Amino acid sequence: MSDALNYLLSARGDAVKPYFKFLKEAGKHLDPKTRDLISVITKVHSQTEGGFRQYLARALRNGCTADEVLDALLMGFPALGFAKIVWAVDIILDMDIPEFQTQMLGSEGKWHELINESEVPLGEVKYIDCEGRNLFIYRSETETKVYDSRCPHQVTNIPNLACEGDKLTCPKHNWVFDIKTGECIEKGSHPLKQFDTKVENSKLWAYW
Repeated sequence: MSDALNYLLSARGDAVKPYFKFLKEAGKHLDPKTRDLISVITKVHSQTEGGFRQYLARALRNGCTADEVLDALLMGFPALGFAKIVWAVDIILDMDIPEFQTQMLGSEGKWHELINESEVPLGEVKYIDCEGRNLFIYRSETETKVYDSRCPHQVTNIPNLACEGDKLTCPKHNWVFDIKTGECIEKGSHPLKQFDTKVENSKLWAYW
């Protein structure tokens, strides 16, 4: 939730809280993905860029695929008009989200070979690029974790220099993550996206 909404809830809670209750009740019979896609479309209709980025991130976080987002935008054509759809796609391209790369659309997930597991020192973080996706890798005595570099808030790509010790800080809104667990420990409430991993012949693999 933004600082502005937090402020309004504090300063005018009696006015704002019924609105949020209305939204919750209005969508309680919808599955989360459908509700998220509708929220994305409403932000495109109003051309609210910050809201669109945030609700798009939520939709992807909750399981919507890039194909479903694009289909929802095109299905909204009668109400949105083509200019607003192009406006939304321009923002998506600016966000440079790997899932929206044309070669990724409609594809099944697969295992990707990353690096030798031994190249990640114990208790340290390794930052790599794999097929256009930036990753943070943390290796402990018991397991190796691979995280998407994208912040779950607005899909901002977190750079390598944002990692200090065990903390990873998104430069856009200062969400702070514990690299050992992926949990958000300051500002936000959603964890980093973590990929399934396996080790074969000393090679580390991740699935997406």
